[in-house]
Amino acid sequence: MAGLDLGLAVPVWLAEDDLGCIICHGLLAWPVTLPCGHSFCRDCLKGLWGTGSQWSCPTCREGAAQRLQLRKNTLLQDLADKYSRAVGELEGGPGPAPTRSPGPSPRPPRRTEEQRAAVQKSTPEVGHELGELVEQLVDIVRSLQNQRHLPESGPDNKLNILGMLGTSNTIEGKMKDILHDLEDIQKKLQGYFTGKEPLEEQRQVKLLEASSSSSCPVPDQSHPAPKRASQWATSLTFDLRSLSCSLEVSENCRKVTVSHFSQPYPWSPERFTTCQVLCSQAFSSGKNYWEVDTQHCSDWAVGVASWRMSRDQILGRTRDSWCVEWKGTSQLSAWHMVKETVLGSDRPKVVGIWLDLEQGKLAFYSVANQEKLLYECPVSAPFPLHPAFWLYGLHPGNSLTIGPIKV
Repeated sequence: MAGLDLGLAVPVWLAEDDLGCIICHGLLAWPVTLPCGHSFCRDCLKGLWGTGSQWSCPTCREGAAQRLQLRKNTLLQDLADKYSRAVGELEGGPGPAPTRSPGPSPRPPRRTEEQRAAVQKSTPEVGHELGELVEQLVDIVRSLQNQRHLPESGPDNKLNILGMLGTSNTIEGKMKDILHDLEDIQKKLQGYFTGKEPLEEQRQVKLLEASSSSSCPVPDQSHPAPKRASQWATSLTFDLRSLSCSLEVSENCRKVTVSHFSQPYPWSPERFTTCQVLCSQAFSSGKNYWEVDTQHCSDWAVGVASWRMSRDQILGRTRDSWCVEWKGTSQLSAWHMVKETVLGSDRPKVVGIWLDLEQGKLAFYSVANQEKLLYECPVSAPFPLHPAFWLYGLHPGNSLTIGPIKV
């Protein structure tokens, strides 16, 4: 069998996020890879773990019984170094490759928007070409519409090709639809590649950024809970499209359980790769309230997320998801954008979730016995928000049930 051609170089497009650390949001420096397969900067991981007794992955939460020995992933380090050198050459021209020091590699600064634009300088050119192609398609469809009304002049006339399309109003309607879609695409291309995004997209991005930059203080415990308020109570069901293959749901789609073996669900880009699931219902306005029975799950997270949340990410670790999380080590925390806020050591048996999009607030309550406000934070809804759930996947039988719950 022929061996690999060691002189063959295959170009691979990499973005900074492909070699980034989700803790510091920078390029990996002295990367270490945990047994679960996720990688981080060594110093970031040490800082996150601190001197505690819990050593779990910040991404998937898989834990270890004892502190792990962190070894450098030399392959990732080489890739990060090559990426850093490539960016340097792009910014300042080619130069001699820097020598490697025996210690940890210095972390290059994150690129500015101007530097990112330089890396992607071909994007406007591509947009211009796409715009020209769409313009040609618009002209073709308009020409066909005009020719549809001309009389046929004989078998040698090229317009006879249109006879193959038929003469019904259905064809005319389809041509109008195609023209409408093409013109819509043309407008979007003109907007995106001239820096003038559609107003709705600009509004959504600004709302997300404002929500992400807002602080989430521990709430005033005197805040009243809308417990079991009939005018706000929401009937929920788990969405089977997003359901992880490690989970299964009851017939009424109100109880989700960690399965003893992987389920043979059909592949779908909407399906989570970790033990997570969304609800089918989504909220973009108004007031909504629901409850989750957490008594039969050792580790869990409940909250909200947009449907756009990446299916390989974890609830509370993204810009468009918020949650409270119980760790089996007697710790209740709130999570958003990889930022953890420790709430205490009391485990709520039933969690009430209050989503008030009129006021832009999300609140979590313990409602099993005495109502208690656990956490409250500002939240915006540039995209509809779905109730979202994570269960600890290493304990088959773990389950969560959405209510109202009888206690």
